[in-house]
Amino acid sequence: MIAIDFLGNSLQLRKHEGKTQVYDTVRRKWIALTPEEHVRQYLLQYLINTLQYPPSLIAVEKQIKLGSLAKRFDIVVYNREEHSPWLLAECKAPDVDINNNTLNQLLQYHNSLQCRYWLLCNGREAFCADASDTANIKWLETLPAYNG
Repeated sequence: MIAIDFLGNSLQLRKHEGKTQVYDTVRRKWIALTPEEHVRQYLLQYLINTLQYPPSLIAVEKQIKLGSLAKRFDIVVYNREEHSPWLLAECKAPDVDINNNTLNQLLQYHNSLQCRYWLLCNGREAFCADASDTANIKWLETLPAYNG
């Protein structure tokens, strides 16, 4: 498990029509603040502000095809040189456990995207793996520094 300090980053919040919204600095728009979105936004701020991942190479909630199904991944960080997927993050609300179901969901996206790194996070727990050798997945103790 990886320790991620979300408290070092702040989110921009507002009330709109009685609902709390958060400003997504990657998508550049206001989003309804659900428990999962809260985790996603804190993770984005951690990647950008703490680990210096370039926001211009991050995609959030983009649609991909999984067979005949259209799904949306949470976060993908791209490699600078080839603009290929480098890190795939799946976010869950804090009350959703990270388990085999969560991992299987991430693996479905990975089969389409083929990212080097996987990240599962629910705000309480975070797990990251180096999947560059799919025959020998390595679970990491820290998030990778961006060098894409």
